[in-house]
Formats: sequence, C-alpha cells, structure tokens
Amino acid sequence: MKVLWRIVALLLCLAGSAQAQDTTTPAEAGTPAESTPAAPIDIGGAPKTTGAAPGAAPGAAPVRTVRIIRTPTLDYAAWEAVALPAEEAVASDETTAEDLEKLRVSVVEWREKLLSGQNVNATRIATLQTQLTALGAAPADVPEAAETAARRADLEGQLTTLRAPVLAAEAAHSRANALVGEIDRALRERQANELLKLWPMPVNPANWPAALGAMRDVAVTLYDETARAARWPSNRVAFANNLPLIVVYLVIALALLWSGRDWINRLVARLQQRTGVRAQRLWGMLASLAQIIVPMIGVVALTEALLLTGMIGLLGRDLTEALPAIFLPILIGFWLGGRLFPQGEMADSVLFLTSEHRAEGRVLTSSFGLLLAIEIFRAISLNRIGSSEAAVAVLSFPILVIAGFLLMRVGRLLRRYSQFDGADGSAPVYRLRVLGLFGRAAIFIGLIAPFLAAVGYVSAARALVFPGILSLALVCALFLAQQLINDIYMAVARDDEEGQQSLIPVLVSFALSLAALPVFALIWGARVSDLTELWTRFREGFRLGETQISPTDFLLFVAVFAIGYTLTRLFQGALKSTILPKTTLDRGGQNAIAVGVGYLGIFIAALIAINAAGLDLSGLAIVAGALSVGIGFGLQTIVSNFVSGIILLIERPISEGDWIEVGTVQGIVKAISVRSTRIQTFDRNDVIVPNSDLITGRVTNWTRFTLTGRLIVPVTVPYMTDTRRVEKLLLDIAEAQPMAILNPPPIVAFMGFAGDVMNFELRIILRDVNFLVPVRSEINHAIAQRFAEAEIDFSQAHRELRLQMAEEAQLHGSESALPVAMQPKDEPS
Repeated sequence: MKVLWRIVALLLCLAGSAQAQDTTTPAEAGTPAESTPAAPIDIGGAPKTTGAAPGAAPGAAPVRTVRIIRTPTLDYAAWEAVALPAEEAVASDETTAEDLEKLRVSVVEWREKLLSGQNVNATRIATLQTQLTALGAAPADVPEAAETAARRADLEGQLTTLRAPVLAAEAAHSRANALVGEIDRALRERQANELLKLWPMPVNPANWPAALGAMRDVAVTLYDETARAARWPSNRVAFANNLPLIVVYLVIALALLWSGRDWINRLVARLQQRTGVRAQRLWGMLASLAQIIVPMIGVVALTEALLLTGMIGLLGRDLTEALPAIFLPILIGFWLGGRLFPQGEMADSVLFLTSEHRAEGRVLTSSFGLLLAIEIFRAISLNRIGSSEAAVAVLSFPILVIAGFLLMRVGRLLRRYSQFDGADGSAPVYRLRVLGLFGRAAIFIGLIAPFLAAVGYVSAARALVFPGILSLALVCALFLAQQLINDIYMAVARDDEEGQQSLIPVLVSFALSLAALPVFALIWGARVSDLTELWTRFREGFRLGETQISPTDFLLFVAVFAIGYTLTRLFQGALKSTILPKTTLDRGGQNAIAVGVGYLGIFIAALIAINAAGLDLSGLAIVAGALSVGIGFGLQTIVSNFVSGIILLIERPISEGDWIEVGTVQGIVKAISVRSTRIQTFDRNDVIVPNSDLITGRVTNWTRFTLTGRLIVPVTVPYMTDTRRVEKLLLDIAEAQPMAILNPPPIVAFMGFAGDVMNFELRIILRDVNFLVPVRSEINHAIAQRFAEAEIDFSQAHRELRLQMAEEAQLHGSESALPVAMQPKDEPS
C-alpha cells in the first residue's frame, strides 16, 4: 500500500504545476476541543415563581420559570487559537504552501464541528416555536391576558437561551468558511504564479554547463553513496545475512520481468480457445491486465532485493523506492498500445485503423510510457541533489520537445480515426467527435508546449504536456472499460444483438465517465482539497424557503416517495384483480376507483415524503403566487384537460369499452387518463381526444346505459309501385331478423316523394347496438333478394335497365343470359 501511494503521488506530480504535499495533522494546540458537558439540571419538583412579567398588568399571575437542560457547547477559545493564526498566515507572504495546507486541514475540522453545533437544541427549539405559534401574535390594540403574556415571555426567554449557542456556531461557521476560501484563494494564486514563472531559457548555450554538471553530480552521488555504504562493516554483515532472501527476490523479479508477458499471452490464448465467441474478448481483456500486474510484482521484488542489500544511500534509496512508479507508466503504455492498436484483426480493435496506423499507435503509446518514466527519474534525482533552475530547465527541455512531437503524431492519428466512416455503423458518432476533439487538443499542446519551454516557461509547458498525455491515457482507458462492460453484458445476456442495443451498458458507461471527471480535474492541477470542498458544498445543500436542503434530505424524500408509490401500485393491483371484480360495479366504475386511489396514494406519498425529509415549503408561497398568473395563462389548456379528466372519472359519462361519437371521431374508448382519452376507431386507429372536448362538446354514447339502439334503413322505389306491398315486405324482413326487438315492433315509414322515387324507412330496435353494421348488411341483402323476387325496382333507372336487358335476352332467344334476379318467374299452376 505504501508503494501504491507513492506511485499515485508521483504520477499526479507530473500532471499539475504545484508539487504534491503530504497532509499532516494539525498541531496539538490547534486541534478542536469541547468543554466538558455540564450535568443536566433536574426539571422535576415544584416550579419556581418570580414576579410578574415586565409590562404585564398589575395583579398579573407570576411567571412560571422552567429550568431547561443545558447542552454542551464548543470551546470557542480553542477555535480562536486556530482562527487567529490562520488569518495571520494567510495575510503573510512568507507562509509556505505546506503550512497553508496544514492550517486548512485544521480549519476544515473546526468547520465540521461548528456545522454540527448549529443543530444543538434543534428539537427543543422546534417545540418552543410550535408553542409560540399556538399562542398566536400578541394583540396590538388591546392588552393581552396576563396568563398568556406570562406564558409568551417565558417561552421567548427559553427560546433565546436555546438559540444562543446556535447563533454562536453559525457565526463561527461563517468565519471558518470564509477562512477556508481565503486559504484556497492563496494556494491558487501561488499555483498560478508557479505556472507563470520564467525559468532560464534552455536554448541558451550558457545554461548547458549547469545541466552537464547536474548529470555528473547525480552519477557521482550515486557512486559515492554506494561506495560509502559498502565500506561500512554493519552493511556488509546485513548484506551477508540477507543474501538468501535477496537471491530469492532477484530470481522472482527476473522470472516475472523476462517471461511474465509470455506466460500471460499463452494463458490468454488458452482461455480464448476454451471459451465461446462471446467470452473470448472478455477473458482476453481481463487476462491482459495481468500483463501489468505480473511484471509489477517482479519490479516490487527487485525493489525489495535492492533495499535489502543496504548498499545504497539517500539518492539510491529514493530511486529504488520509485522503481514501481518508474516502471508502471512503461507497462501501462505497452498494455494500452496492445489493447487499442492490436496486431490481430480490425474487429478486435477499439479504434478502427489500418494495420500501418495501428503499428504507429503502438509505438507512440509505448514511447509515452517510456517518456513518463524518464521524467520521474529526472524529477527525483535532480530534487535530491538540489540542482539549479538552469539545470532543471535544460534537462526538462528535450523531454518536453519529444513529448510535444509524440502528441502531434497522436493527434494526427486520432483525427484520422475521427474521419473514419464505418459502412456498418461500427464507429459511433460520439466516439468520433470526442476523439477528434482530443486529437485537435493534442496537436495544439504539441505545438505550443515546446515553444513555451524554449522561451523559459518550463512550468507552463510541463503543466500542458504531461496532463495532456495522462488525459489521453485516461480517455483510452475509459473506452476500454466501456468495451469491457459491453462484453460482460453480452456474455451475461448470451445475445450479441441484445447486448449491443441494451440501455444498461450505456448507463454504466455514462456513470463511469462521470466518475472519471474528478480524475481529470486532478490531472490538470486541481488539488484534492478543491474536490473535497466541492463535495462539502454539495453535502451542505441549498436553502429552500426556511429549510436547508441537503442531498441526504433529497435521497430520503426519494426513498420515502418510492416506497409510497410502490405500495400505492400494489394496492391498485389488488383492487383491480381481487376486490373490485367481486363488487357490482361495472368495468368503468372499477377503473375510475382504481385511478382515483392511485392519484390519492401518490399525493399522500408526496406529503409523507416531504414531512419525513423535513421540507418547509411555506417560503415558496410568495414565489408560487407570483408565478401563478403566468402558469395559469401558459398551462390553462393542460389544467382544463386535467380538471375535465377528473370530472370524467367522477361522473363517468363514458367508460372504457363504450362506443362513443365525439365530433367526427367514432370508436371504442380504450383508456381514460387525467389529460386525454384514447379512442380506437373501427379502422383500428388510436385517436387521442383531449378531455375538455368530452366535457364541453357534444358526445354520443351508444352503449353507456343500454345496449339497445335503433337501426334505420332507407329504401327507395319508383312511382307506380305498390306501397303496401313494399311495406309488407320490409316488415317481414325486419321481423325475421334475430337481433330485432318485437316490442316495440319494427315500423315502416313512408317518408314522402322525391323526384321520380318514393322514400321509405325501415326502423328497427336492436338488442345490441354493437351489431349495427352487420345487421344493416344482412337486412340490405334480404331487401335486394325479396325485391328481386317480387320484381320491385329501387328506381326508375333500375326498372328501365331491367326491361332493356329482358328485351335483349328475348332477341337472342336466351333468357338465361339475364341475371338471376331479372329472370322471369314461372307462374304457379
């Protein structure tokens, strides 16, 4: 774990311009302390009484004094001992960044204490406020009753006493909060000054001897320290005693470093042969991580072996302990290159490039890892010997120039990928845009950073180059993680198509990307304290009315509301499936009750959740009143439909399953919601009708209260037709229809004359109006057949056509050519 923390600290040191500082605990004098809690005072026994309240009427009842329990308070003297030195240190330019960080830790600890102190006596204060609210406001015109005035004065006195430590904690917390902000501002200003610092120009030949001297000093220091340590007898004895263990560590290190990658490659090949197609990429990704872990174990073994020799000095120990941090970028660079730009088929690659470009990508990513390792070695060695600024600038310049060149090449490679147009849609648009943007940024950094370093802004160039490299590595790692998530989901789902189209991997990848944002911030120079401060602000929440809303309150609200919503849905399901079907209510009434219970349950769940979270929404009354006019105009249609939906559910003029006609729409009601009603037409189309149209418009409900309905069939016959005969035929047809009701009986109405025809209407009451169309069709068939048999025509044109066809048939001597309905009938003998 110690080695891991050193690795993380060294990598983050490359990303920002500010040097990583160890966090230490504050001095003993500055640690927050609390006074010893006072013993609670007993409130039992007979109450003490004093004189009448000031301002009360003569003869008023004495005031009852209630002895309250005193609560422990914070030691504000200790807080002053921390706050005053911190304010002086912030104002002084001589305070180092390390001291400011230590002071900040102490102030933040006190701020947490003071924040907790604001909740002292919260329950008792709420109780007293409730009692004062129950008393109401004091009358302004008439004197208040003596007993009420005394009670009010007693409660206000207790409330003032209880609020005193809360007000003190609020004031001290505000001071601590401001002090933390001042410390952060001072640290950011120093960080900015470090970035803008002008170093000696590395391109100036006058500064080159200092760099050569620094390199010589590093070599000489390593040699002298090793020789000096070897001359000590105690070191030689320790070396002899540790020699067997040293040999074991060296054997392990050489075996893992020399053959570890080959072992892992063979293991990956075996796993892919034994698994299916879906799991090959998954196991390949998981097993390839061992290409970092196994060699790192070898590096740690090598580090332990070198430390056990005892033949190294201070500089050698620093470099030896940093070996894991030096080798880690190299291993990660090789691993990322192999995963992003594989040597195999293009389908196994995250970035769809040609084989030549993938080979270039492997070289570039490996070079980045080697370059980071060299930079770590340079920073440790030069810091230990205390090299001059000229030496640091000159020795950093070649690394920055090479890094800039590599960034430009990588940027060109990413831009080439962003222009890739996969015919099968294998390259998502968002990935193309993101990598294209990072490619342009890499090219810009690669161009500007060497120029800045050449003119002397070495810190600024370093703050651009190394965060750029680490950002590219992090983005590529995110792409690999997203691919791993997709592979895991496809292996679990056992369906490649479902896994690729599922929403779950997308949401997990999105959450992973959000979680990587703090890492990006640390890479680009943000301090850990900056992120913790953001988290503190987030936890404190925001003020809504008179209530401070924190994320925990919001989560509590969501949890309670979710429980209430779930119980409401379960109760609705029980109503629909178990309780309501056993009642005498029709289906529409059952649905109305179920929907009403659902809305009532949601409303009650919201009230309980608000009460559980402690939200005070009274402060929103003024805002709601100001917005009500605008909302009324903007949402009047929605509100009208909502109210109409409630009226429909209560009055139930229509229900699900009814056949209705509203305007030009006619069909079956399928669903009634609070905003609209869904009607399925007889063409099997769904029409959404606003509820306000059903309330304010004219609606015909064919099946709401009874299924019986009247069918009207119009019939026309030409002049000279026997009307009584037509009437009898139509009545016979109506009485023969099974769906017709005989009480009241069907009627045939002679409606009048129009042109050369006479109009009749056959009016029938049907048992079930839902069969209106098929019954109309059957009656029309029967009319056509019976009228043809009776040689009754429907119009004068129909009669002329029949006579003309009969004459033509007689001329050709074939009556069989006539339609069956027009063939002459044999007279009965």
